[in-house]
Amino acid sequence: MTLDPDSLDFEKGHGLIPVVVQDHATLQVLTLAYMDRAALDETIQSGEATFFSRSRGGRWRKGETSGNRLKVVSITPDCDADALVLTVRPLGPACHLGTTSCFGDADAPGLGTLARLETTIAARAQADPAESWTARLLAEGPKRVAQKVGEEGVETALAGAAGPDEELTAEAADLIYHLLVLLRARGLAFEDVLAVLRARAR
Repeated sequence: MTLDPDSLDFEKGHGLIPVVVQDHATLQVLTLAYMDRAALDETIQSGEATFFSRSRGGRWRKGETSGNRLKVVSITPDCDADALVLTVRPLGPACHLGTTSCFGDADAPGLGTLARLETTIAARAQADPAESWTARLLAEGPKRVAQKVGEEGVETALAGAAGPDEELTAEAADLIYHLLVLLRARGLAFEDVLAVLRARAR
């Protein structure tokens, strides 16, 4: 985190700046909070999100009671230097109501679902292969997973050419799942694919 706190305008908000907190993997907005200069300094020093609670009238580190801490990945100011976006890796629900986000009860909506699936695959990699299809695939190695990707690719193509919409979406889901497993088996992540797409877009 290379943010210079002195570059921020705390005076406009009477000593506080709003902070949009976003999941680094899924890009889901988790909460809106506030920081004073001391809370920002503590966040930078600790690497965990610390806010100023307007109701408590003081600083509090997210998760100090519940354990649902927010590990900070990046801090980005807006163009006026009077608001921040905090990208984090949440260790549990961000909302005190037990939901992933304070904005509704959906978990990783939209394309964030892919990042959540990738997280699940990583967790299942540690499971017993006798009890988890994902763990079994990963234990059999990249060649076996690649074979499954090929099979699912053919089935998706056939469904796309002549099958009903429900079949196509189901086969596409199977293909995407197995592709993410293959990336995991090769020590790669979906972000590596996105990096290629971003480079091509330029």
